[in-house]
Amino acid sequence: MRRYQKVILSILIVLVVGIIGVTIYGMQVYQETNATFNQISHAVDRKTDKREEAISIEDRDPFSILLMGIDTGALGRTEQGRSDSMMVVTVNPEKKQSTIISLDRDIYTQIVGYNTIDKLNHAYAFGGEAMAMDSVENLLDIPIDHYVTINMQGMRDLIDAVGGIEVTNAIDFTLEGVHVPEGRITLDGKTGLAYARMRKQDPEGDIGRQRRQREVVTKILQKVMSLDGISNYQKILKAVEKNSKTDLTWNDMMDIGTNYIPAFTTIKQEQLQGEGQLIGGVYYQLLGTNQLLHTQNLLKEQLQLPTNEGLTQGDEYTNGSPNYQVYDDSLTFSEENSTTGE
Repeated sequence: MRRYQKVILSILIVLVVGIIGVTIYGMQVYQETNATFNQISHAVDRKTDKREEAISIEDRDPFSILLMGIDTGALGRTEQGRSDSMMVVTVNPEKKQSTIISLDRDIYTQIVGYNTIDKLNHAYAFGGEAMAMDSVENLLDIPIDHYVTINMQGMRDLIDAVGGIEVTNAIDFTLEGVHVPEGRITLDGKTGLAYARMRKQDPEGDIGRQRRQREVVTKILQKVMSLDGISNYQKILKAVEKNSKTDLTWNDMMDIGTNYIPAFTTIKQEQLQGEGQLIGGVYYQLLGTNQLLHTQNLLKEQLQLPTNEGLTQGDEYTNGSPNYQVYDDSLTFSEENSTTGE
């Protein structure tokens, strides 16, 4: 399996662990994996208005998933938390393509169902998975079909479950008493979580953090795919069962693992980020009109939906509104600069 295939599969690491385990060890792992997915499976009470007909994973329809890393579950945090890491993934087996769009946590946008405009990552804090899905759906003008979440404790436990991961750290830093030195190092769960969370000491801020988060998840998957023995898979299943949630069912996951492999032939990755602005003394990211439209249409093409020539959300998305959320980026936007790699 090529590296970019591992990147996309790593986002659905819960699925990967189960499918790999079942494939290698058959019924010995099947029952435990099935039980784990039943525990993490949580339906969400919402319905998209962006589709006329519901998708069918069994029929290999292209679909989208909102992936969220929640800033709770470790360090004594037990509150609802915020979705400090957010990615939208589209999967299209017919086109043999998938797309990963990383969303900046500070994007200034409408929080659907809360009657306010705020940072995108606050949607989860205000209304959980449903409000986060509705708000991202409104921002990107595409249907959000499913979600997967994992909290900080889940990330920490996964790193420990695979025996640690090796990274090359470019920045010597200490976060909340945890020191992560510069250079080639092996991270355990504690230092790995710090490596994935650090933002303020990175010159690139949240962009640098998101890059490290993708690296950590990829490294975890690489270790998962090299593990031997049922006990190792049991450790991983235990790590995720209390720290992850998804509205995908066991049957959905089995269908994805067996019928969507062609979608991993080409992986396109982009970062949706804007221009930093202080509004009322609070830092936000305002998106450029062309950048946002480009991202919307890219995702629509992957989902085989009609594209648009302009933004469609309404007056609140224009510079003329008191609550403007976008700016004119005609002089600075470039589609080539939007791509972060395959």
